[in-house]
Amino acid sequence: MTVFEKELKRIFEKEALFADARYVGNCCYVRLTDQIRAKISFETGMMANQYDRMRVALINRNEGIIDSMVVKFSDLWGYKRINAASSPINPHIWKDGQSVSWYGYRPGNAEYRQLAEAVEDYMGMFQEPVQEQAMGQKLC
Repeated sequence: MTVFEKELKRIFEKEALFADARYVGNCCYVRLTDQIRAKISFETGMMANQYDRMRVALINRNEGIIDSMVVKFSDLWGYKRINAASSPINPHIWKDGQSVSWYGYRPGNAEYRQLAEAVEDYMGMFQEPVQEQAMGQKLC
């Protein structure tokens, strides 16, 4: 399992929506409906080796990509300081040859949860609505 796959699993493994997720090829795949799947992956921005955002693409099995969005870590978490004397940095995973790791700032459980919630909110718009029956309600 790659560093990217491990990070995706760390972010989403506790979420109910991701119970059947597959982590393959630096991506996380989730089944939303019979026809719609979500593909979640880290993505670079201006710098080729700095993964500072996450892309979520919704794919219809018959029609291809139907929608996508990007969540930039700096938009969600803000810029972070490594120490009191440093300038704020854009949180990102840095790939340097074969080495892949968070650069300077490593998000904690709260940041991972915040990212998972943002992705879940977006994906929830494409799920089938759940019909609930109130307890004790009589059906005529």
